Amino acid sequence: MKAVLVTKYGGPEVLQVKEVPTPSPKENEVLIKIHAAAVNNTDPIIRKGKPFFTRFFTGLSKPKYSIPGDVLAGEIVEIGQSVTKFKTGARVYGYSTDTLGAHAEYKCLSEDSAIVNIPENISYEEAAGIVDGGFTALVFLRDKGEIKNKQKVLVYGASGSVGTAAVQIAISYGAEVTGVCSTTNIEMVQLLGAKRVIDYTKNDFTRENNKYDIIFDTVAKKSFSECQKVLTENGIYLSTFPSAGVMIKGLFQSKDKGKRALFVAAGIRPVNEKINNLHYLSELLKDKKIKTIIDRRYSLNDIVEAHRYVETGHKKGNVILSICQ
Repeated sequence: MKAVLVTKYGGPEVLQVKEVPTPSPKENEVLIKIHAAAVNNTDPIIRKGKPFFTRFFTGLSKPKYSIPGDVLAGEIVEIGQSVTKFKTGARVYGYSTDTLGAHAEYKCLSEDSAIVNIPENISYEEAAGIVDGGFTALVFLRDKGEIKNKQKVLVYGASGSVGTAAVQIAISYGAEVTGVCSTTNIEMVQLLGAKRVIDYTKNDFTRENNKYDIIFDTVAKKSFSECQKVLTENGIYLSTFPSAGVMIKGLFQSKDKGKRALFVAAGIRPVNEKINNLHYLSELLKDKKIKTIIDRRYSLNDIVEAHRYVETGHKKGNVILSICQ
């Protein structure tokens, strides 16, 4: 099978596409023929090993896993003898977080991994694209922010993979959403249902008089101190980046009242929580309450270009690898 290999840290050029043996499933594993995978913002970080502290998780001197990629969607083509949860031919999507390996034509995963069935009306690419952004947005807004009906929510970075999902998930909870993005993405965010969209190149929402129950900074561009004055009395600031300020405030602030800054490591949630949240996202997709925004599609052979584009920081929604079609 074809697979992306990364054997040392560095720029996009360290990624190579080579032929490697196709894996065989163990007794409790399924073999997935991967139709689509995602190239997320974390993929270049893992490839570079920067910031350095990430190497404590990905390998100190070189990447711990030679095949990158932690999000996939595909078809189960073989199952181990003891597998009971899935059958051959099932369309599934989800995470391969523990061992990566999604940027390849095939991947073996335990039947107890964070994978679920794809809704009938959803494509492989749509399924792969909603995993990372949708899961992250759900954990931050619902689980940490405890989002409620009629709250006013601001999503900073509303045009990215997490941002586009966050706008739609907040709306599904009955919130009034303000999106913040660049000029070129205003129309897209409006079409997602945001009641108001702010162009950050022209206006700074922290200098306005509007107040928000939740400010979700998906791109870590605004600090809690900057956002405090536009939070309601018990407003919550959420950030995907664990800055020192946010972590320190999280230790000392009241859990019951006052303005709060919160962070959660969405990517390392327990497997059963990931499965439950994937089922929840499936229902939203099936009922058309959310949709996957796909910016660009690349083949496996174009993985270097995919990484270069993601690293520009200007992707709209998701970047997808179309693999076995």
